[in-house]
Amino acid sequence: MRAAGTAGAPAVPAPGTVPEMLRLRAAQDPDREALVVEGGGSMTFAEWDRRADAVAHGLLDRGVRHGDRVGLLFGGWDWVDFAVAYCAVQRAGAVAVPLSERLAPAEVRHMLGHCAASAVVTGRDLTPPPGDHRVLRPAELEGDATGPVDVEVGPRDLAQILYTSGTTGLPKGVAASHANLAHGCETRPNRRRFGHSRHLLHAFPIGTNAGQTMLLNALDARPAVLTLGRFTPGRFTRLIETHRVGTVFVVPAMAIELLNTGLHTRRDLSSVVLLGSAASALPPAVAARLAEAFPNATITNYYTSTEAAPAQTIMIYDPSRPGALGRPAFGGSLRIAGPDGEPLPPGEAGEVWMRSPTAPRSYYRDERADAEAFRDGWVRMGDLGRLDADGYLHLLDRESDVVKSGAFKVSTLQVEAALYEHPDVAEAAVVGLPHPVLGTAIAAAVVPRSGGLTGSGLRSFLTERLAGHEIPERVLVVDTLPRNQSGKVIKRELRGLFDAAATARTEGKT
Repeated sequence: MRAAGTAGAPAVPAPGTVPEMLRLRAAQDPDREALVVEGGGSMTFAEWDRRADAVAHGLLDRGVRHGDRVGLLFGGWDWVDFAVAYCAVQRAGAVAVPLSERLAPAEVRHMLGHCAASAVVTGRDLTPPPGDHRVLRPAELEGDATGPVDVEVGPRDLAQILYTSGTTGLPKGVAASHANLAHGCETRPNRRRFGHSRHLLHAFPIGTNAGQTMLLNALDARPAVLTLGRFTPGRFTRLIETHRVGTVFVVPAMAIELLNTGLHTRRDLSSVVLLGSAASALPPAVAARLAEAFPNATITNYYTSTEAAPAQTIMIYDPSRPGALGRPAFGGSLRIAGPDGEPLPPGEAGEVWMRSPTAPRSYYRDERADAEAFRDGWVRMGDLGRLDADGYLHLLDRESDVVKSGAFKVSTLQVEAALYEHPDVAEAAVVGLPHPVLGTAIAAAVVPRSGGLTGSGLRSFLTERLAGHEIPERVLVVDTLPRNQSGKVIKRELRGLFDAAATARTEGKT
């Protein structure tokens, strides 16, 4: 989600820490808007720099010290205060731990306890769960202290702990150094990223990898970063139209919801020249619909993870390669590996590994998981895929989501892609369910666009697109799919919907 810079102009020395990124930008563009929050105010780079120093002084006055972990619990309307607190924590030499108001209290309690946070800075009327930490508010931290903070912070220092979504278990804390976060920062004003845009719009939650990437874009990209407290298609498209937004970032769930409302036919979205999708693979049928809905935009799919960033692949939607996720960007590396971690030749399926072009991330206080996922700078992505002859990545499925049905292994992503081709399917998700003969059978949950969608009709539609063992044994029509704050389907909750439906049938309720 960060575009490469362009050579050809004298460069200011690249900052090695996030506080240096902000200091440099404030010196270059003091009066330029950095962040704009719908209904939540805006902030220039000079204001951001000054307020970060003031809050950092407040943190130091209250005993926060170098290396302390500080939780940052903020809601979507508080992006401005969150951005100030994030940089202030790092200026004080401490480690920022971004958290979202959308998390359950038990999740917040686990994260704060796991990283042993000494303090929590909170947004509007939010109170973290009880624990061994102090609760602080941005307004009380700013105080009367002024001027730069005199704390030495280096590129190798720990800057951030970001917790994963926990879709397959307890969230893991992913630790990133300043060198990791500041990698690739563009310092030449005329070469800043997304130069085609005055505004970059997103609606990613605080506390997600996508949201953190947008915060770093606010520090070193050209456009002001525009966001809103919570995504709705109506507000999102209105902001595009009102601000003539040139760059837009979404997750597939947002794109699907927007398209299903038909708002793209009633709003003027012609200003968008780049629409990027992140967090999970964009189904090819959805990418094709986006290309029609945003006729002036390049539709781009980004593939990375909280663990692998800033390594990523970037793929401009190409109808001749609809399922491809692109090739490595920013000097990173990509390989498909067998069980022993050794690279496999093009065309063979295996585990997806990525290598960061800078200091790699790691799991915080989890040596066993760290050893399994990180190896000599390489990161095991937890996905299965293959490389084609031109080096493009084709994702097959999450390793944990592959369904072994009888003698076959079935990709849930492939089945979902076929489901999205049906004109009456608004959303779709696929899981494996226990089966007395096959061991596990394919099951699909779909959100219909109209009331005429039936399981038998859907299976008939899929017979021309999928092999027999890939066609769902069960189809459940639902109003919504269970998703986490990043927009990813929570598969364990999805399986619960099938269990509830089976129980209801047994009891004669349906």
